Amino acid sequence: MFKSFWGSQEQEAQPQSSWYPPSVVGSPNSSRTSTPGSSSTGLNVQRPSDHSQSSPHGQVSPSEAAGIINLLKDKSVDELRKLLSDKDAYNEFLLSLEQVKTQNNLRDELRKETLQLARENLEKESRMVELRNQCRIIRTTELAAAQEKLSELQRRKEETVKFYSASSHFQRLQDSMNKIDEESETLHKQLLDKEIDLSTFVQKHKKLRTTYHRQALVHLAAKTSS
Repeated sequence: MFKSFWGSQEQEAQPQSSWYPPSVVGSPNSSRTSTPGSSSTGLNVQRPSDHSQSSPHGQVSPSEAAGIINLLKDKSVDELRKLLSDKDAYNEFLLSLEQVKTQNNLRDELRKETLQLARENLEKESRMVELRNQCRIIRTTELAAAQEKLSELQRRKEETVKFYSASSHFQRLQDSMNKIDEESETLHKQLLDKEIDLSTFVQKHKKLRTTYHRQALVHLAAKTSS
């Protein structure tokens, strides 16, 4: 049937114009590729092996291509020519394919999941704003108080470290020795001015000098060891 039709039309009819690109419609020679069990139909339908060779990264497997060919070979010439010339008819046929239905279903599922995630994010927006406000309150109140307390503890730590440092010990010993010297001088003046008797002077002076020399020995030992 196909062969007699195309034989009678070859001389008197020009190929019908199509909205498809040349890669789909193909050249007159390639448009008459035969398939098993059918004559030339005027469609550029590649066999599964041809498709895999021309498109190494194609998305249609050989089995899927064979299924599409089986759907096309049962159509009449008018139906096939309508697919080439009528975009709506082509889209209707394309959407009827199982592979396309699967892809569309997958797309719809992904779209629904994306919308669901967007709704959930919007529902959490009020909670996020509340948490953000709480963080701001913590920064301005609790955090400020904690930082102030930390600063006070650091200051006390520095004072303690400084107080127990070797240089501080040396300085305190030296101050204590200087004070004892002053007390000794005061005591000696009191004796000269007869404000105290000799026995009181000896007792107090002995105690002061004993303390002085003990601290002087500690001071000397510390300086020597350091």
